[in-house]
Amino acid sequence: MAQKNQRTGVIREYDMHSSSVRVGYGFILFCCAIMVVVCIFPLLWVVFAGFKDLKQFVSSTSILPESFHLSTYLTTWNQLGIAKNYLNSLISVIGSVASALLFNGLLGYGIGILKPKGHKVVHKLVMLSLLMPATISIVPLFMNIQKVGLGNSFIPLWLSFGANAMYVILFVQFFASLPFSIIEASRMDGCTPLQTFFRIVLPLSKPICSVVAIFAVNAAWSDFLLPYLVLRSGDMQTVMVRLFVFSTEQTVNVDDMMRSVVFSMVPPIILFFIFQKQLTENSVSVGVKG
Repeated sequence: MAQKNQRTGVIREYDMHSSSVRVGYGFILFCCAIMVVVCIFPLLWVVFAGFKDLKQFVSSTSILPESFHLSTYLTTWNQLGIAKNYLNSLISVIGSVASALLFNGLLGYGIGILKPKGHKVVHKLVMLSLLMPATISIVPLFMNIQKVGLGNSFIPLWLSFGANAMYVILFVQFFASLPFSIIEASRMDGCTPLQTFFRIVLPLSKPICSVVAIFAVNAAWSDFLLPYLVLRSGDMQTVMVRLFVFSTEQTVNVDDMMRSVVFSMVPPIILFFIFQKQLTENSVSVGVKG
């Protein structure tokens, strides 16, 4: 007979017999409910506002629209022509995730496991780069992109995520926690450093790879400045760039902008609901190991 599920956290089933604990537990739940409402309300307001026409949006004070017709969203979708922009954002995201895992992982592998001469200096330089705002490198980065002929290409977007100091630090902390005996065993079996990385270290690093991948997906999807500067062709614009261009058009109404914002929010929300368990579990495990 299956045992009844019991609380395994700070508050035990026995503690719930105390009235003071029950009151405190209820207060915590009430505070959590308030936080959920505060966080979800702006999202619901934007979604419901998309169902209103311009007259309702201006005159109505109710969050709920008079009717729920998906045709309003379909009209804005066709007006935006955003399907192509979704594909462009997907290309940018896939390449950015691959670069974030490969290049940052290799640098973290060198600093955290191989530790060649001068690795401490490199580590300190990476840490120092965290203090510098990313925007100060936009001008020289854009000039170099144009000089090497990579303008109007997704490659600069991918490589920009392959040089992220935060991801490197996460990899270094995780790799430093791996048993060194595994690395020694791979060397005794004749594996080169690269073979050890791809065959041994990377398969053991699924938790940190998942965390970095989710962060990279969210950052690459919401990135605006660099895609706006690099992808000048209308056929290569990402969703965020397309929304900005759409907002500058004189024929755009406020209700159309609300619907376009919803289109930009849908993929990250879906991603969160699919991988929320893996994200929280892996973040905790990385924090404990680090």
